[in-house]
Amino acid sequence: MKRVLLPSSAFLRSARRLAKRQPETADDLQTALELLSEDAHHPALRTHKLKGKLAKSWACSAGYDLHIVFQFVRHETYEAILLEAVGTHDEVY
Repeated sequence: MKRVLLPSSAFLRSARRLAKRQPETADDLQTALELLSEDAHHPALRTHKLKGKLAKSWACSAGYDLHIVFQFVRHETYEAILLEAVGTHDEVY
């Protein structure tokens, strides 16, 4: 089932920062977002539930040391994914 991706303002800021700092990651990020929309638990994403202060969130891999933090939410009548952050391990956790 395809889910709608809802980028938060924090996600958009971190994605812009990432694009300036590491423009070569754009293709990996785009591929990961497409996979996430199609199948959030695709093996290539290595999706996992987070703990601690991010206990309501999930994370997936978008390439070497590039992670996307997100939540499963409902948007109107659709199942959606709220994109919270993108960046390296240290930046998003």
